[in-house]
Amino acid sequence: MTITLRDGSTVLFTGDSITDRGRLASEEGLGSGYPLRVAGEWGFRHPERTITWLNTAIADNKVSDLEARWQADVLDARPDVVSILVGINDVGWHSYDPDGRVIGAAEYAAGYDRLLAPLAETGAELILIEPFLLPIRGSVEVGDAHLGEKVRKEWRADLDPKIQVVRELAAKYGAHLLAADGMFAGLAAKTGPEYWAADGVHPTPAGDAALAAAWLHLVD
Repeated sequence: MTITLRDGSTVLFTGDSITDRGRLASEEGLGSGYPLRVAGEWGFRHPERTITWLNTAIADNKVSDLEARWQADVLDARPDVVSILVGINDVGWHSYDPDGRVIGAAEYAAGYDRLLAPLAETGAELILIEPFLLPIRGSVEVGDAHLGEKVRKEWRADLDPKIQVVRELAAKYGAHLLAADGMFAGLAAKTGPEYWAADGVHPTPAGDAALAAAWLHLVD
């Protein structure tokens, strides 16, 4: 079953920098990434339906950061559809809370569940996007951090259980799952991963287009 976007619906994207993409400085408030592409393509296909598109993502956010602002930035908007992509900042050296404890898969799952439970009560449709990491070669800078191949392997070992968490939560809440990690793995096998995300994390324009196309496949 696909999600039906009716005239007057509100769609809200949230998460971290992959979704943020400079939204506060952008004219439409959607940033330059896949949310803008989704809204643009949808508007082109369905000019007869007016949709309110919102983006409340903030760069560097973890699940715990989303939880702290969930009421004001998500629930109070009363969205009909909520699309969430969060998790890459919950792995690797990012995966420490202020007390220095590692954020494991169980804690990630519990926090993510606390985001979804109140949304389920509102009847909002949910789209959960898997966090992803592309296997780029060599070493790159991700934000202000240096990411080498050894570190990426450590990140992958930490990320895989958290991807599984997202899949299980999608099943629990009847959410639509966008299997982004598998999608990018398949695309990267044909072209090389850098084509889709030069640093392995943040999509290129082609990567954003791939995410947008997969997202739009979930809606009617």
